[in-house]
Amino acid sequence: MTITLTVQEDAELWDEAARQMSRIDPEVGSELNPMPSLMGSGYDFDVNLYPDFELKIGSYTFREDLQIQQPEWNHPVQLGVTLSGISLDSQCGGLDNSRTIISGSGVQRQNSYICSSAQPHLHINLEMSPARFTTLFSDVNGELPAELKFLVKGNDRQTLMYPKTTAAIQRVAHEIIGCPYSGAAKRFFLQAKSHELMALMLAPIIADQGKPNSPTGMKPLTIAQIYAARDRLELQLENPPSTLELAQQVGLSDRTLQKGFRALFGTTPFDYLTEQRMSWAAEQLRETNRTVAEIANLVGYANPAKFAAAFKRKFGITPSECAQGKK
Repeated sequence: MTITLTVQEDAELWDEAARQMSRIDPEVGSELNPMPSLMGSGYDFDVNLYPDFELKIGSYTFREDLQIQQPEWNHPVQLGVTLSGISLDSQCGGLDNSRTIISGSGVQRQNSYICSSAQPHLHINLEMSPARFTTLFSDVNGELPAELKFLVKGNDRQTLMYPKTTAAIQRVAHEIIGCPYSGAAKRFFLQAKSHELMALMLAPIIADQGKPNSPTGMKPLTIAQIYAARDRLELQLENPPSTLELAQQVGLSDRTLQKGFRALFGTTPFDYLTEQRMSWAAEQLRETNRTVAEIANLVGYANPAKFAAAFKRKFGITPSECAQGKK
């Protein structure tokens, strides 16, 4: 069974639960709100680190799968880390502890996401206004570096990216959740660790876009959009968008996406998708008890024979031989 709510209904349930039992710590600037009993058990822990900048920690166990229907809206800048739990997003597919989310400000399309009740959820979000983000990362002239301007869109479509989670990111996220201090010291600690988390998440993007001798000649925003397209493909191995749909989702033309993909990754989006599907399938064959037919279906092949043929072209052995340990 799936409980389906609009964003407004979801907010009203949380507000009602907060009125009944909410703990506020003015010294830290934090508020602990219980999860509405209709949804399950758990809490939201919100800390106002700076004006227009919040740290949000969510720890939930859902009674049933929960679907939230989100209309189009103007989204803030958000950096998120999932430590446990799985959610399904109509824009990008599945999200779990293998992926972070970097969401720029701007207009977010109508969306629907499902929080799975299969396992407990634990996540961290840093949310801030575009002005606060600009202030935090401005250069000596008070300007946002060119490498980060794609994350502040105003009334344009926002940029969404799903970089892989690193061990360092997970470490800092756990340190934030397990903060050993109280009072003012807790606030200082959470501010410092939030800055460290942002640096870890944004540094690879800045490095990729700021390479002085990049042979692509592409603008930083275009590079970010192509990386976002790559991330979307990796999240939707079972049911990927077409190249045209993918280009539209990240705000590029089909031609620019194809050309940029070749320049950055040395291959086409289709060939990259096939490569990721086969690599993931090989890992599943070696490390799980799933059947060849199950794995074929999970990577988008309705016909196991076609999957087996594609797998053999890639690795030189059949899926069954791979499952038996043959190299």
